[in-house]
Amino acid sequence: MTYVNDRFYEELVASFSDWQRPELEVADVATRDECRRLLEREARLLDEGRYEDWLALYADECVVWVPAAERPGDPRREVSVFFDDRQRLEDRIFRLRTGKAWSQVPPSRTVRMVSNVEVFRAAEKLMVRSNLLLAELRAGETRQLAAWCAHRLAHGKIEAKQINLLERDQSLRNPSVLL
Repeated sequence: MTYVNDRFYEELVASFSDWQRPELEVADVATRDECRRLLEREARLLDEGRYEDWLALYADECVVWVPAAERPGDPRREVSVFFDDRQRLEDRIFRLRTGKAWSQVPPSRTVRMVSNVEVFRAAEKLMVRSNLLLAELRAGETRQLAAWCAHRLAHGKIEAKQINLLERDQSLRNPSVLL
């Protein structure tokens, strides 16, 4: 995709910097509830393996970013667990649908719990912070991943999602379950 260019990166880095300030917090209960419902729907669709419906929640120009740094800055200059634009997300979904994505044979069964949703105003966009606990059962083994997430929303669509794993500096084995 050609949209992931310097302008896109600069906007992304600016959006994910210094946005969790109390004076930017959205007090409107209806807006917060709408954002919470979107995040809960996203989690449910992923848990149900409805990846195409999940991707429909995202804007045409979007990224999902799992930084490896404790304080993520610029994905062009630091290591990421993954940094996928829409084309790469579509590729991931395609591979999962082939049945030959060995990282998901047998497929994971997951439950995502989203909590502590806070909404912040960032110009004409919304930044949403939440906590995520993901439980996975795969091949008879259970594991949990914990993270705090940041979503950038515009016009009811997700433009960017950052998953900040607590285990970011540990062996993650199979991070594909995060999507």
